[in-house]
Amino acid sequence: MKACELKELSTEQLQEKLSQLNLDLFNNRFSAKTGNSVEKPVTARAIRKDIARVKTILTERAKA
Repeated sequence: MKACELKELSTEQLQEKLSQLNLDLFNNRFSAKTGNSVEKPVTARAIRKDIARVKTILTERAKA
């Protein structure tokens, strides 16, 4: 997701998005560690970047 798309979401929606992204990252890491083939190894990096974007926006809103 792009930052401009995330900024349009409410704080509650961002919290839900953050929890969903954390769950996706966990599932991705878990499947990789259990020996299941991960479709795209780059997805973990993309999920981590999305988590950082959401956390940055939440921090900006908390300071404002």
